[in-house]
Amino acid sequence: MKTWLITGVSSGFGAELAKAVIAGGDKVVATFRKEEQATTFTTQYGDAGLGIVLDVTKAEQVKAGVQQSVRKFGRIDVLVNNAGYGTIGAIEEFSMEEIRQQMETNFFGAMSMTKEVLPLMRKQGGGHIIQISSQSGFRATAGFGLYNASKFALEGFSEALAQEVADFGIRIVIVEPGPFRTKFLGSSMKVASITIPEYEPTPVGQMRLYMERMNGKQEGDPVKAAGAIVEYVSSNKKNLRLPLGKLSVLGIRSKLADVEKDVAANEAIANSVVFV
Repeated sequence: MKTWLITGVSSGFGAELAKAVIAGGDKVVATFRKEEQATTFTTQYGDAGLGIVLDVTKAEQVKAGVQQSVRKFGRIDVLVNNAGYGTIGAIEEFSMEEIRQQMETNFFGAMSMTKEVLPLMRKQGGGHIIQISSQSGFRATAGFGLYNASKFALEGFSEALAQEVADFGIRIVIVEPGPFRTKFLGSSMKVASITIPEYEPTPVGQMRLYMERMNGKQEGDPVKAAGAIVEYVSSNKKNLRLPLGKLSVLGIRSKLADVEKDVAANEAIANSVVFV
């Protein structure tokens, strides 16, 4: 029986994952931003679940939350860094404060949780850290640049971390969903504080329209995704990346093909600048 610590359980992937984990017989510590949500979760699941209030951008809450988890269940076998939100707009349209807020939650929040849990997992001799990234953490798209930056950063440190902690029996899994029917395109999406009209006829404006049309029609089923993540952990698979959804696979392969084209086109230039 494993103990999972899952951040951002109020809706979407976090909520469905918590249900799937408990249904499978494991324990869950679920984090929320509101006390009433945490209390409801604890009451609903009893000995199998603990709801706590935790803002991943607050260091003292991160530390206290991990300590509370260990007091309740004795260990943390799986950390799921799920808390986060999306942003849409041209890079120029975002204020520096909005940019910092995005990075604080999606990147620094996940980093803080990871660092707090790593010493426990090393002492235990193993564990899983599941980073809920996105197809957008591998492939950038106009209008998603700020969100891309936060998820690219998440993937960068996670890729290095996987190499650093492998000898301790700790596995890192970067989950890269495509579009799923969660609140991501609704209440979980923040729009840039200003709109610059010149961007409307560009791919940024096209992305805004696309997102409006897609909301509620995404291909991905979050219940199935939760089941896939639970199965992935229980099977102890060794692959670093777990794409979810057909569009995720297509997007990642498209990026790989573009990078290969760039490398091939400029290989001669690359080779020309070395000492001989």
